[in-house]
Amino acid sequence: MLARYQIVRGHRREDDPLPEGKRYDTRKHTHHVLRTTPEIVEEFLSDPSQAGFKRFRAAYYAVLDRRFAEQREHFDALAREARQGDVFLGCNCPTARQPDVRHCHTWLALEYLARKYPDLNVRFDAR
Repeated sequence: MLARYQIVRGHRREDDPLPEGKRYDTRKHTHHVLRTTPEIVEEFLSDPSQAGFKRFRAAYYAVLDRRFAEQREHFDALAREARQGDVFLGCNCPTARQPDVRHCHTWLALEYLARKYPDLNVRFDAR
């Protein structure tokens, strides 16, 4: 199973425990294949409108397409791992600056991976 989770600073609320399974930090400062770039995040946060989100989504999908072509083995390994157990993609979203979890790169990554690997059990949670 593949899903997302929120990385929080400080202590998590008791009613929001960390998910059980393998958790990957996919934020922009990591080296994860699903990370976004700082430039497209800053551009989106400077214009969080629907039009800004559409530009962000297109730019992020272009990043993923390029990485998929160049580093397919990392995507395949993640899909294999998600077929064998629970895997979670982490980000800080939702945040005050970006409150809609459906506009988070992890949500977009789940959509992307669901298209690339239709046999994956991908779960979307709008919390």
